[in-house]
Amino acid sequence: MEDSILKGQSILIVDDEADVLQVLEDEIRAACADCTIDRATTYEKAAELLRSKAYGAVVLDIMGVRGFDLLELAVNRNLKVAMLTAHALTPEALKKSHDLGARAYLPKDKLGEIVPFLEDMLRHEYKTGWAKLLDKLENYYDDRFEPGWRGRAGINYW
Repeated sequence: MEDSILKGQSILIVDDEADVLQVLEDEIRAACADCTIDRATTYEKAAELLRSKAYGAVVLDIMGVRGFDLLELAVNRNLKVAMLTAHALTPEALKKSHDLGARAYLPKDKLGEIVPFLEDMLRHEYKTGWAKLLDKLENYYDDRFEPGWRGRAGINYW
């Protein structure tokens, strides 16, 4: 098995739900036992970690931890961020994530696939990474968003 690009990375995962954090950690550790994983369940703890440490990848929940505020903080530190959501799964939140500099926008029901998304996020430049993400999740988003969502999102990497 080929080594994951996550090998040796320091990763921050942030969600207000402990079970989501556990699934994320388990998935990442299964691909990369030697990763350093920090966890935060509050905005305050996540902001403290983002200000004090460098991370190869950051996974942020949108709801419950002020995810967009944390995204701005992380992007200002040139960190690569994947946004994760269940409740804010909308074309508008996808567009906002993209426009604020996130590298990915993932539904929580894809937690079991987090590793390939994080690997793509680290391997590819911003626009190419978004194109790959949208290609992988095109059918998923088409099934969940109302018709015409792509035009409203204004992200034309297809």
